[in-house]
Amino acid sequence: MVTRSASGREVTLSAGDYEARIVTVGAGLAGLRYRGHELVVPHAVNECPPGYLGKVLMPWPNRVAGGSYSWEGTSYDLPVDEPAFGTALHGFVAFQEWEIAEAETSSVLLCTLIAARYSYPWTLAVSARYSLDADTGLTVELSATNIGEGTAPYGVGFHPYLAVDGVPADELELENPASIIYEADASMIPVAAHDVASFGLDFRSPAIIGASRLDHAFAGLPEGTWSVTLRDPASGVGVSLSSDARWLQVYSADYIGRVGVAVEPMSCPPNAFNSGTDVVALGAGETHTLRARIAGFES
Repeated sequence: MVTRSASGREVTLSAGDYEARIVTVGAGLAGLRYRGHELVVPHAVNECPPGYLGKVLMPWPNRVAGGSYSWEGTSYDLPVDEPAFGTALHGFVAFQEWEIAEAETSSVLLCTLIAARYSYPWTLAVSARYSLDADTGLTVELSATNIGEGTAPYGVGFHPYLAVDGVPADELELENPASIIYEADASMIPVAAHDVASFGLDFRSPAIIGASRLDHAFAGLPEGTWSVTLRDPASGVGVSLSSDARWLQVYSADYIGRVGVAVEPMSCPPNAFNSGTDVVALGAGETHTLRARIAGFES
């Protein structure tokens, strides 16, 4: 008998000083420890996690304004599941059960189908692979293949909340290499780009978060692989997320008690289905992959 609960089933991975817990609902990262230290805000398999903790976001990350968009001359209306802002939020698969396709001591592959529907008439076979390495930490690979006809608009994001043993975000040191931050409107849709220094949220050099409230999209990331780090100055314990994604959302977890910082690599910005910015045109038979890595350290 297979036991399922609010977040589906749980798979535990281990390698060296690392242990990760992956749940099948949303292919979510439910926990990550390094030498006993919590590196992400955790949740139990029998909980529906708040704030999209650790979820995979497909076939778009972040928000679509009004839930409406056009693609190749046709208009579509997505379900508006964030009524406070009137937006369609974080795609279709964050609360969908994924199948465990492969499971080993240090890695797991989860798969699901994004079936064609009236608001998104393309069919994608998608997967999430989590791999633990004793030296490099947790690698995440999020892939989608268009197995239907036509060219699909596509974007992807990953939604972990970095943390250090539950220390409040106010006391943590953040380093974020992005040079451009986006001002958002009342619906959390980006409307203007600013230099991070002039906007007052410049973390290109490590700085204590303090009272800063973050829920912004960032660009101007270094070419190639970049890293965002979160560190507790009192203990020297820290965590980094690395990726080569060109977009990033950083959120100081204000609605869940500022218990960590969401660091979300994204292939495109919020509302990309309307702006067209960096939307992937995923042709029939084509595959797109986003990669990220989370690692702990002690300094």
